[in-house]
Amino acid sequence: IGNIVPAYGEMLGGVSSAIEYAVSALKVSHIIVCGHSNCGAMKALLDPDPTNLNKMPTVASWLRNAEAARAVLEASDAGPATVRSLAEQNVQLQIAHLRTHPAVAAGLARGTLTLQGWFYDIASGEVVVLDETSRQFVHVDEAIARLRAQSGTPATA
Repeated sequence: IGNIVPAYGEMLGGVSSAIEYAVSALKVSHIIVCGHSNCGAMKALLDPDPTNLNKMPTVASWLRNAEAARAVLEASDAGPATVRSLAEQNVQLQIAHLRTHPAVAAGLARGTLTLQGWFYDIASGEVVVLDETSRQFVHVDEAIARLRAQSGTPATA
């Protein structure tokens, strides 16, 4: 729910085990956190309905793992938070949470693992990619061009 990855140690269990197994045993080399438009979890964070959340205490507890994304938006001068802006901020937060997992940290240190953030607009089909340097989401074509430039790989004709 909500492309949420708890920071390591906060909720050891299914998510932590899946990450550890994927990176350590399956040798996954690329993890993508992909937010999307009209995300129900982000809607619930923006405008919590206590009546519904009281009926789902486990969901309410799970959503607390994304609270920092809302706090960052509220503290910024970006204007009123939208589901999209919160989902994009949440992608960045969950990538930060992934970095706290020992298997992920080790893979990143060895250079055998990369992390990437995406946002998918369901209505348009557009995918934008998080540029780690600027902390902005850019069109996928621009992201590919930047990666090629960084790696010295020529653009294909």
